[in-house]
Amino acid sequence: EVYLNSLVEDIMKAGNTEAQTSIEEYYPACEKLSSSILTPTSGTVSRTDFFTIDGKKVTTPTKGIYIRRQILTDGRVVNNKVCFSPSISCKKKITKEMRIDIITVLPEMLEGFVHESILARAQKKGLAEIHLHNLRDYTTDKWRRVDDYPYGGFAGMVMQCEPIDRAISALKAERAYDEVIFTSPDGEQFNQPIANELSMLNNIIILCGHYKGIDQRIRDHLITREISIGDYVLTGGELAAAVMADAIVRLVPGVISDDQSALSDCFQDNMLSAPIYTRPADYKGWKVPEILLSGNEAKIKDWEIEQSYERTKRLRPDLLK
Repeated sequence: EVYLNSLVEDIMKAGNTEAQTSIEEYYPACEKLSSSILTPTSGTVSRTDFFTIDGKKVTTPTKGIYIRRQILTDGRVVNNKVCFSPSISCKKKITKEMRIDIITVLPEMLEGFVHESILARAQKKGLAEIHLHNLRDYTTDKWRRVDDYPYGGFAGMVMQCEPIDRAISALKAERAYDEVIFTSPDGEQFNQPIANELSMLNNIIILCGHYKGIDQRIRDHLITREISIGDYVLTGGELAAAVMADAIVRLVPGVISDDQSALSDCFQDNMLSAPIYTRPADYKGWKVPEILLSGNEAKIKDWEIEQSYERTKRLRPDLLK
């Protein structure tokens, strides 16, 4: 009992945020045992992970005892020891593909970005789709105009309702979307928890702002969420869309070969990462800490946690509040 409880604590500290489908999708035909244990008393489950009693993550629990970790939509984490005894053979795990549609007046600005590195890998593996849509393609005049002067005599140009409405409506006619996000300097601050949350969705639209902004009526009636990447103003929302797409897609299971690499990044547990080193162990007299060369996994883990805390306390004390 003591060992299992300590293991639950270790799992929570690890900040495991790998996006998984719910238990119903893993076992659509399996009998649920002890529903009072398998289902939290309140809150909706957004993700469920299973671990063996020695701490190994499994995607397909068989008959036996496991530790189940559920993340609720209100942010709470529920850990339980559960027993599985499937009465019917379990179906194959359902794999979901994420799709991100980015609406922009400058698709060329994003072309190279979405077809390189992690985003390119995710698309080649069939784990994600990223589509760029030129807002000018949804205009009706020969000048392909998407902006106009603001009412009230204010400075700058404002993106018009009609082309944005046409673009979003055309996409919604093809599929349902979980979020329609507008990149805005006055939106909520983008961070790792938001990236984790968005990585669990299926279809997302990101509308890139430009000029002075977009007509407020679009924000009132079509936008479901407004997100900012910082307290500063950019020429357009393309860079913000690129940042969000990268942060989100890299969390999709299978995109990064070593899932633990993404799960141990900075901010996953609201702390900065510990210092990292590679070969050689001694370079110009600059030596790697001896503890990392010891092979003692327990002591190395303690060192990592201590260093992570100290670095966070020194560089980003606000994260510890």
